Amino acid sequence: MKDKPALMRIAHSKDGAIGIDEKMQGRAAYLCKNADCHKKAQKAKGLERSLKCPIPLEIYEQLAEHIVLL
Repeated sequence: MKDKPALMRIAHSKDGAIGIDEKMQGRAAYLCKNADCHKKAQKAKGLERSLKCPIPLEIYEQLAEHIVLL
């Protein structure tokens, strides 16, 4: 368990859009803001299971950029 500010929210909206957004409506998953969590989520396909949809490589690249910026 982590505090909400320590997590990134990845959402999948009804229209099929997937993004890193705190305000986007739809099914959401939270990922901690460190590289280890990012690698584990990508390798184990945790986001795919949580969001119940395939996650494009571009989303993982955006997540990696967001982690680097922190």
